[in-house]
Amino acid sequence: MPPPDSHRTRLLRNGIAILCALLVYYGIPLNLNLEDRIIGVLVFLAGLAGLAQLTDRHIRRLTAAPQRAGRQVDGILLLLTVTVVFFALTYYLLAKNDPGQFDGLVTRTDALYYTIVTLGTVGFGDVHAVGQTARVVTMLQIVFDLVVVGVLLAVATGAITRGMRGTSE
Repeated sequence: MPPPDSHRTRLLRNGIAILCALLVYYGIPLNLNLEDRIIGVLVFLAGLAGLAQLTDRHIRRLTAAPQRAGRQVDGILLLLTVTVVFFALTYYLLAKNDPGQFDGLVTRTDALYYTIVTLGTVGFGDVHAVGQTARVVTMLQIVFDLVVVGVLLAVATGAITRGMRGTSE
């Protein structure tokens, strides 16, 4: 049986991870001269490849040890946080370097808002992709979101099912 404060510790750890992600997001200096779009595209693709690799690695770990659902959910939430920050920064830089890509996206908060609204599949329409590049990046985010949220639901459902079997036996 886990120690009584393990849930509190996990919540605190997750809260600290989200706080750190927000500090990085709002604190990272982006006033660099990014005239060369090829470098920006390469950095984006490298980040996307890194996220794909992290997602793949995490999914493999989930399927290898299904009995550790709590830690798995924490890992997925951390991956989701990193994904949100990555896409929000991408959207902000895209809007900053090519203002015609988005309608309504001006600040970092706008970019974070758009990313979270897209993740939640809400789509209020107040901020939306107009340019082709912005639409492609948004589609990539949607695919990542579906994979990560799908894995999160599968792990949570599996944990609940195992818990119910354990209490009914």
